Order: sequence, then C-alpha cells, then structure tokens
Amino acid sequence: MSDIVVTLPDGSELEVESGSTVEDVAYEIGPGLGSDTKAGIVDGDLVDKVEPLYEDCELVIVTDQSDEYLRVLRHSAAHVFAQALQRLYPEAKLAIGPPTDEGFYYDITGVDLDAEDLDDIEAEMYDIIDADYDIERVERSREEAFELYEDNEYKRDILENEAADEDPVSFYVQDDWQDLCQGPHVESTGKIGAVELLNIAAAYWRGDEDNETLTRVYGTAFESESDLENFLQRREEAKERDHRKLGQELDLFSIPDVTGPGLPLYHPNGKTVLRELEDFVDDLNDAEGYDFVETPHLFRTELWKKSGHYDNYVDDMFLLDVNDEEYGLKPMNCPGHATVFNQGNWSYRDLPIRYAENGKVYRKEQRGELSGLSRVWAFTIDDGHLFVKPESIEREVNVIMDQINEVLETFDLDYEVALATRPEKSVGSDEIWEQAESQLRDVLEASGMDYDVESGDGAFYGPKIDFAFEDALGRNWDGPTVQLDFNMPERFDLTYTGEDNEEHRPVMIHRALYGSYERFFMVLIEHFNGNFPTWLAPEQVRILPVSDDNIGYAKQLQNRYLGDFRVEIEDRSWTVGKKIQQAHDDRVPYMLVVGDDEQEAGTVSVRDRFENERKDVDVETFREHLEGEVGEKRIEPDFVEE
Repeated sequence: MSDIVVTLPDGSELEVESGSTVEDVAYEIGPGLGSDTKAGIVDGDLVDKVEPLYEDCELVIVTDQSDEYLRVLRHSAAHVFAQALQRLYPEAKLAIGPPTDEGFYYDITGVDLDAEDLDDIEAEMYDIIDADYDIERVERSREEAFELYEDNEYKRDILENEAADEDPVSFYVQDDWQDLCQGPHVESTGKIGAVELLNIAAAYWRGDEDNETLTRVYGTAFESESDLENFLQRREEAKERDHRKLGQELDLFSIPDVTGPGLPLYHPNGKTVLRELEDFVDDLNDAEGYDFVETPHLFRTELWKKSGHYDNYVDDMFLLDVNDEEYGLKPMNCPGHATVFNQGNWSYRDLPIRYAENGKVYRKEQRGELSGLSRVWAFTIDDGHLFVKPESIEREVNVIMDQINEVLETFDLDYEVALATRPEKSVGSDEIWEQAESQLRDVLEASGMDYDVESGDGAFYGPKIDFAFEDALGRNWDGPTVQLDFNMPERFDLTYTGEDNEEHRPVMIHRALYGSYERFFMVLIEHFNGNFPTWLAPEQVRILPVSDDNIGYAKQLQNRYLGDFRVEIEDRSWTVGKKIQQAHDDRVPYMLVVGDDEQEAGTVSVRDRFENERKDVDVETFREHLEGEVGEKRIEPDFVEE
C-alpha cells in the first residue's frame, strides 16, 4: 500500500501506510497517546479509533481529556437508553440516536411513552451502566444487516442511504443488545458516570414533515454526578433566562399562529432594542466608508441560478410561481449586492467598494427546527459586501476583524474563533479554495488569536472566519463572520479596470458583525437576563411620583431635563412600593422617585434595578451621568450610592 500524509493539529505532518487506523497513527505519535486514544476527528468528523485512513487528511486524536470525548460518552449513553427501552418495551422500534451539544436523543416508535415512564427507563439505564458491559464494534455483511432489520424500515432506510456504499457495515454490541452504528463509543457502559432523561417531544423522520412522526426522547450524560448536577442547575437558570419567556414578559416580540412559524412580530419595546443595534452597526459602517444599498425581497430565480444558490440552496428557499415565471425569496443578500456592483464601471482607483444593508432574508427551515428567535424563517442580517483588489484582502479583513472586536467588547461577550474550510458541496477550483483558505489563515496567524479549524464548514462559495459568542451560561452561539469569495465575482463577471488599462476580477468579501439581528437579540436577552444595558433598554428611566401632586414635576423632569432619553412616568394610583416593584419587574435601569421634598428642592431620589439608591440627587448631575453611560455604551448602570 502507498503512504498517506496525516496533518496534525500543530501543523506537522506524518507519513503512514494507507489503511492505518486512527489508533495506529496515535501509536506512531507516541505509545502513551496510542493507549489513551478513544476516538479521532478526521477532516472534522468524529470517528472510531479503529477507523482506517486511506487518503491524506487532518487528524485530531481524542482522549478522555478531550472536549470531544463527552460526545463519545453521550453517544454511548444513547445506546444505553435504547437497550433499556427495549428491555422494558420489546415492541419499541429504534430509528436514530445521536449525541448533541447538551446530551443525546433517540427517535423511536411502536410504543406510547409519557414523562412518567422516563423514571423507569432511567433506572434500567443505571442497571446497564452498573453492569459495565463491554461495548464492542462488530462488522456484518449488508445482507445480514437487512435480515436483522427486516421489520425496521428506519434502519433499512439508513442502510439504503447513509450506508449505501458500505459492505460490511458496523454494529456496536453490549451484552445481548446491538445497534447499527458508525460510532465511536466508550469501551464499556460503566464509563458513563451519570445520566438523566430530560423530556419527550415529537419529531419527523429525517426532519421532513411529510414523513412519519416519531417520539424523540432527550437525555444527557456526564462522567460524574457532580457534572450532571452542575448541568441541571445551569439548565434551570437557562429556563429562567429563556428569551421566549422574557420576550413575553418584557413585551419584546411574539410569534402568533396567524403569522406562521418562524415569522416573529416585534413589539415597540423589541423594535427599540433592534433600532439601537442597527444604529450601532450603521455607525461602524459609516466610519469605514460603507455605502448603504437596498435590494428587493424577491428575485427571479435566474439570479439564484447565476449565483449558485439554486443548485446548492434550493431546498431551503421559498419559491413562487408568478405569471409562469419562477421567483424566489432571497435566502442571502450577496447576489443582490453583486448585481448592484455590476451596474457601474469601476477603476482600480474606486476600489474597495463597500456595500451595507440590514437586509431581510428567508430560509425554509423545517418546522421542528424552529425555536423562538434562534431559528426562524425570516431574519435580518447586518450584511456587508466588499469588492476589493486581491492585494487589499488582508487589509480589509483586518479592518473587519477590528469592527467585530469592537462589537464583542461593547457587549462584553466572550467568543471562540474558527476557520471554516471547503465543504463537500461547493463551487470553484481547488486552486481558488487553497488560495482563499491560505489568506484567511494568514490573517488569523498575524492576529495572534487562538482559533480552531472546522473542516468542511465553509460556505459553498468560499472559506470563512466564524466567531461564536459565549453567553452568561457558557453556551456558544453563531455570531459574526468574514467570508472570502473568489467564485461569485466569476459567476457575475464582475470586473474593474486596472492600472494596466486591462479588466481584472475583484475579490468579494462577505461580512456580518452580528450574524443576524434575531439570533443576536436572542443572545442578548438571555445573556443579560432581560437587564439590557441602559443604552439598549426600551425604557431607560421611569419617574415615580409619590402622589398626583408630583405628576407636574415629573413631567417637567421628563421634558426639560431628560427629553433625549426614553423616559416614562408611572402615574397610576399605586403605592410607591408597588411602583418600584413594577419598574423592577420591567427591568427598567433607573427609577426616579419624586415626592414633595424632591419637588421643593429640585432634586430626585435615584434607584437602579439592582436595589442601589441615592437620595437628594441634583437633576443636572443625573442627566450628565446618563449622557455618559448611554454615550459610552456601558454595560451596567453605575449611579450607585456614594
């Protein structure tokens, strides 16, 4: 057999014999690593340690100290659930059971389960864990596999599709139970320290609402009981911070049945926050010389065929027939911006051309995947597209990275960075992709940022640098992105005249500083637990008159001193205590209590939503503080008791 080249995380390369397993390579690196190997990540895919390697690849060795090991353990926990289920309900039919970011799920049918049944299944799972059965990989012929699943149409579907080219196929066996699976798994059921079944939901087979409805059981697993308890505690806190709950309590948005799924309505409070977010990013665009454009929501599909979206994205598009012509709601803004660029005649002196648009786009997510603002059908991207000379790429990407850094610092968000490389479904030559990936890698290396490589996660038209926000609960969410595109300029025949008076092809850079307003809004709601920074808060100050006699003074404060801010007066005939409590529940950053003493002295008593208080405050002093806090976009109110 010929040798293949395995690239390791540190960039070093190792020549090994084709057909060597992940475990073999680990032993080549070092015997200690080989004995500790639990799995591998090959070109971004998590695989069993016995997986043979036949082509040049990037390889990460997974041990029980790796972050990815938890996914391996949870995959095994899904099998333990399935074994426990079929012990208690032999008639249960299994579909799929993958690990997830928070645990695992298994889709099943043939048995009616409710929440009360989960305790019995969980107890059986612990019996299987305590028995510490070996988990062994076994290969069987396709013929034997089809015979084993004669009565299971879901496993046969997997054999006919995902495993269509495999013979033999892999099973994993524990005790007298087995499951068709590619792995990887832990060595034995006893390696799973703690499990909990969380809830039951409905799911469509393969996520397609035209297919059968299955029962999906969600669970989680950890190496230790303490890790599980910490997770459950964070999960309870996450429920309290859930943006859908807070969105209703704070009157920010709604998604009523009449609008259709994934189509949010923004109420005045929510639109106020969004408008502030828009103004912030628009100011960043103004500072870097972006021109604002606007493109329609609907285009002939000729545009999407030209851009490549029709071939690569059509299943996610909303298509309409208008007078026997096919139109599509835009899933992305970039083809429209490329078309705007194409309407002009450009010289090298004109470049870079930078377009910005807070553009609404539409993507047909499966109904079962829609969730609040985190995944919707209609959302707005703070889109920017730059058309640059090849020699300007590094400078422009660095400027965008500085803009993203300003966003992250302003909102005090931690983040992770990844370079996403060419996906399996893509357009363009190998040379173009290698050049684009190399240039983005050079920018990241020069920045000194720590970053991961996400093989195969790039856009179909080019590689990208992705930022993931980390919220107050340690959860990661997709955020800003910078994407390098050599393909769309080619498809749209974009040109500029160079110094040599010849036509040249610009490079297109896609960028978003938030990602999408909807998801970023969701992150902020949950990250701040509804306690928005004062500059973002729908209502920044609420004036609380002690009695009706003080309402006139409250209006004077509102109009004369605080007219540049979002100020409301609580004029209901409530006690001061009830007014304070309501303002606190509404998460208003500042409350100004005004009674006869304050009215006579021309002062206010200032409270913030965190119970801090200062009395006899000069109105001008408070106004100046508010100007500074809002103008500097500070995260927390800081007008506390001296």
